[in-house]
Amino acid sequence: MDSPQRSLVKALTWRLIAAAITTAVAWFVTGDTAFAATIGVVDTLLKLGAYYSHERTWNRIPFGRPKEPEYYI
Repeated sequence: MDSPQRSLVKALTWRLIAAAITTAVAWFVTGDTAFAATIGVVDTLLKLGAYYSHERTWNRIPFGRPKEPEYYI
């Protein structure tokens, strides 16, 4: 299971990459640097929170994880 800190770092690094892509696409479509940056920031903040929540929720779900033995010898 990942720690909350690891989940946060994973979310931050992914969002940096995704923010650069979103901002570039928004700039390409609008031609407006300030508007593209605003879209990139808002998108990043919303999706960062969503990703972190998603990651932490999945850490609580046992689906697809090997089961621990009931006892160890």
